[in-house]
Amino acid sequence: MKRLVENEMPSRRRFLQLGAAGTAAGLLLSGWELAAPVEVRAQSNLSPDAALKELMDGNQRYTSGKLKAFDEDLAILKQKTVEKQEPFAAVLSCADSRVPVEIVFDQSIGHVFVTRVAGNVVTPEIIGSLEYGAAVLGTKVILVMGHSGCGAVKATIQGKSVPGQISSLFPHIQPGVDRGGTNLEAATKANAKIQATLLSEASTVISEMVKAGKLKVVAGYYDLGSGTVTLVE
Repeated sequence: MKRLVENEMPSRRRFLQLGAAGTAAGLLLSGWELAAPVEVRAQSNLSPDAALKELMDGNQRYTSGKLKAFDEDLAILKQKTVEKQEPFAAVLSCADSRVPVEIVFDQSIGHVFVTRVAGNVVTPEIIGSLEYGAAVLGTKVILVMGHSGCGAVKATIQGKSVPGQISSLFPHIQPGVDRGGTNLEAATKANAKIQATLLSEASTVISEMVKAGKLKVVAGYYDLGSGTVTLVE
């Protein structure tokens, strides 16, 4: 099974690249000239490293019970948030209801561009959304975040029959299971790392921004019990 999945990886990357290319073409047709300097569109002046530090500092405030984002929310709601957003970071998170991204990083309205799907897997639609966040809104870091007790990863490990379209997630997560084995935490961390790598390689928009030092793509792991987010190397 491991050999089969590994052989499928290039074709999946190609599929994602085609989807990303279509997204880029759509942005161009819609009047968003991605070839133009990203700085023109970027609304955050943070560097990629500073953006990642801001996320992790926010998680430390969250775990220590010293949140400040709720007070900021009230102030921001009184301003013109209807007309614009200024996210400095993007997060690809699992759809699990126990993972409230903005609260986990103690960030206020308009600060984090969030995409969510069970198993935090990369698809053409996810790529298109994160390309928009990076190339148009100017996010400086993309964090692909797995979490403890992930049901999607657990179901992939078990490999049991499931109803409807739930099994469509399994092929995306299987490489992480192959790498991490039956240990749920190890497989979840491996999945996050693999998805981050796929994202940075399948999207020409994101990969070029990474190469130019304008964007970081990293993987992380959120522990439901402690509330701590750790980076996955």
